Amino acid sequence: MTALWVTLLVVLALALVLRWRRPTWYWMTFGVTFATIRVLIRYRSVMDACGLTVPPSRWRLTLARVTNRPVPEARSPRILRLRPTATGLVLRLKLRPGQDAFDFSASSDRLRHSFALHNVVSREIRSGVVELRMTGYDVLKRVRMPVALSTEVLRVPVALREDGEVHHRDYRQVPHALNVGATKSGKSVYQRTLVAGLASQNVALVGIDCKNGVELSPLAARFTALADNPAHAADLLAALVQYMGRVYQVIRAEQRISVALPDAEITADIWDLPAHLRPVPVVLLVDEVAELALAANKAEEARRDQIVTDLVRLAQLGRAAGIHLEVCGQRFGSELGKGITMLRAQLTGRTAHRVNDETSANMAFGDISPDAVLAAVQIDKDRPGTAVAGDSSGGWSRIRAPHTTLRQAVDICNGYAYRTPSIPELDPFRPVLPARVHVGKVQPRAATATAF
Repeated sequence: MTALWVTLLVVLALALVLRWRRPTWYWMTFGVTFATIRVLIRYRSVMDACGLTVPPSRWRLTLARVTNRPVPEARSPRILRLRPTATGLVLRLKLRPGQDAFDFSASSDRLRHSFALHNVVSREIRSGVVELRMTGYDVLKRVRMPVALSTEVLRVPVALREDGEVHHRDYRQVPHALNVGATKSGKSVYQRTLVAGLASQNVALVGIDCKNGVELSPLAARFTALADNPAHAADLLAALVQYMGRVYQVIRAEQRISVALPDAEITADIWDLPAHLRPVPVVLLVDEVAELALAANKAEEARRDQIVTDLVRLAQLGRAAGIHLEVCGQRFGSELGKGITMLRAQLTGRTAHRVNDETSANMAFGDISPDAVLAAVQIDKDRPGTAVAGDSSGGWSRIRAPHTTLRQAVDICNGYAYRTPSIPELDPFRPVLPARVHVGKVQPRAATATAF
C-alpha cells in the first residue's frame, strides 16, 4: 500500500512539473486523457447551457403523447468525431435542423470555460458540419514551430496560430499584404522570419528600408535590390514598374492563343509559361511606408506622389507578373495623403501587431471585421510578436511568430546568397556587400541565378 501511494505521489509530481515546464509533454501524457473524458461527460449539459440544442420535433412530441411517455428532451448536435492532437482536441459536430454555425462561433468563449480548455475556435467544414478546434494549453506562450514544414514556392511558415496550426504566408493565394503595429510590437521579427523563409526559395527579394537600411541591410546578401531612403526608393519603384512591363511583353509573346491548342495551355500570368522563360517571382518588402508618404516641400510632394502611384500600380498589376508586396508600417491611414487608401484596398492580407489605439487597428481591419479590431487592441505588450492575421474575406486568427534573431536571419541569408537572382532593371540598386575575411579554406561560390 505504501508503494502505491509513493507511486501516485511521484506521478502527481511529474504531472505538475511537466505542466509547468513542458506543457506539450504534459498534454500528450496526461492532459489529453483528462480533457477527452471531461468533454464526453459534460457534452450534453454544456450544449444545453450554451443554448446549442434544439427542441424535440413535432412528430416526437406527438409520438410521446400517443404512447403516454415523458416529453423528449432537447437534442444536442451529434458528435461525428473526437480526435486528439499535439495541442488539443478536434471535435466535429453534425448540426441539427435549425442550427447555425454562427451560434457555435458566438459561444466559443462559453465552451472554453465549460470544457476547462485554453481556447476554442469554431469553423464550418461544410453545410451542416462544424468543427471545434480546442487547445489544451497556451501554444503562443512559447512558440515552437514543427520540424517538417511546407517547402512550396512562395509559401512560407511564419507563425503559429492559437489553435496550434502553422500560419503560412502564401503569396500565390494572397499576393499582397499589410503589416501594421506599434514600436516593439514584433513587426521586425515577423519580417525577419519572412525573409529567412524566402531566402532558400527561387525568389528575388527587393527591399525599401527608409531607416537608413538598419533593418534590411544586414540581410543584403540575399537581396536583389535595396533602397535606404525615399529618393532611391522612388527610382527603385520606377525600375520595378519598367521590369513589370517587360514581363508582360514576355507573357503576351508566349500566350500561344490558337484554336489548335487546348485552353489549359493559354496563359495570362508567369506560372503557365515554359520553365526556361518563366521570370523569377519578386517580393517587395517596404519596411516603413509612412516615410515614403511624408513630404515637407513641393519637390518631396512630387516624389511622394510618384512613389504612391508606382506602389498602387504594382499592387494592381503586379500579381500576374509575379510581383508581390509586403507593406509594413506603424499607421496606414488617409492622413498619409492621396492614394494611400487606394493602395490599402489592394492589400488583401492583413496582419496587425500590438497597436497603441483603436484607430490604428481600424486601418487594418475596420473594413473587414470588428472582432479582429477588438482582438488587435487587446494584445498584451508583454507578448511581442503576437498579432491578428486575416484577409479581406473577414476570417482572422491570433498568431505569434517565433523569435528569429538578427544573427540567425543574417546567417540564413548569407548561406543562400548564391540564390540571389539578377534582374537587369534592378542592377543599379544591387546592395554592395562589405568585404569579408575568410579564415581557413575558402569555399567556392556558386554561380548567381538570373531572372530571365
